[in-house]
Amino acid sequence: MSVSMTMPILIVDDYNTMIRIMRNLLRQLGFTNIDEANDGAAALAKMRNKEYALVISDSHMSPMTGMEFLQRVRAEERIAQTPFVMVANDNSEGAEAQGASSFIVKPFSAQALKSTLVPVIGAF
Repeated sequence: MSVSMTMPILIVDDYNTMIRIMRNLLRQLGFTNIDEANDGAAALAKMRNKEYALVISDSHMSPMTGMEFLQRVRAEERIAQTPFVMVANDNSEGAEAQGASSFIVKPFSAQALKSTLVPVIGAF
């Protein structure tokens, strides 16, 4: 089964520069349906109104951290199974223990992002 390059993806980060970088990396990989949110509360609102095939979230946001956002996603039955990749500044293996599908450490390339996404969403 191949991944649809038009699958809806939500990027969550409190820094617009990081959102722009992530959007560009995802576009380099061929994805075209990319939404964004600047914090966990805005992201939750978007997830309640639209079904996303993947969420990529920064771990160090405020006022709601990425881990708090992840916990809220996993607590809501309708969105709990959404594949979720945590972006961290350091080795955050605990992210998977907290319910993330995977994690990636900054900085990373398009190829590193692809290597992280394949086990989560499938080959593309």
